[in-house]
Amino acid sequence: MSGNALYTDLSGYYDLMCADIDYQAQSHCIHRLQQLFGNAGKRHLDLACGTGPHVRYFIDAGYQCSGLDINQPMLDRASIRCPEAQFSMQDMCGFIVGEPLDLITCFLYSIHYSADIERLKACIASVHKALQSNGLFCFNAVDKNMIDNHSFVSHSAKHDGSLFNFSSAWHYRGVGAQQSLKLRIEKTTADETQVWRDEHPMVAVSFAELKALLQPYFEVYVLAHDYQTIAPWNLASGNAIFACVKI
Repeated sequence: MSGNALYTDLSGYYDLMCADIDYQAQSHCIHRLQQLFGNAGKRHLDLACGTGPHVRYFIDAGYQCSGLDINQPMLDRASIRCPEAQFSMQDMCGFIVGEPLDLITCFLYSIHYSADIERLKACIASVHKALQSNGLFCFNAVDKNMIDNHSFVSHSAKHDGSLFNFSSAWHYRGVGAQQSLKLRIEKTTADETQVWRDEHPMVAVSFAELKALLQPYFEVYVLAHDYQTIAPWNLASGNAIFACVKI
């Protein structure tokens, strides 16, 4: 089953799959970064917004929000959650906006869905074009050279009488600009179990390579992957938050 088909079929369960994520803490952290590094403006766009949980918190913080995704069932749910926002089905590697923005976000490592280097470059260029002067682009990323192919994260959740088990893992073969995100979703109802497996092609970059792609457009700050405390990246972790101010 393709990645988009998987998410279309399971869009109603997407929030369960992400139930262990602290959307409020993530959104509040980026709000603080916008105040510290950005222009403090309130026009916000969330790339790969999914069902809109981050957008909800930005609206509640006083932002004028919009979101885009390539999956319409996700956007339908986002519109229910955030009727104040504007949502559109667009590719983050080539999108257009009606007016300049102050803040563009891309959470949950979704920047890697660019899939290859050329599309990642197009995404960065699209973001730069859409931002106001001193606008801020924030996202999190994983360094390809620090991926442990044997590591995975998992959690369980109950919904409508069924037990769901979710697990995901990065995989990088050690060379090139391709990595993958492997997903496994198990749904057990009574004595029946259904299992979905999928592997998403993702762009693989080191943080040094990513900075080199960003620096023609942005002043780049690489920060610790900690949404509770704003601190510089320690050069050792394989995960980081990028805060990029439009030049």
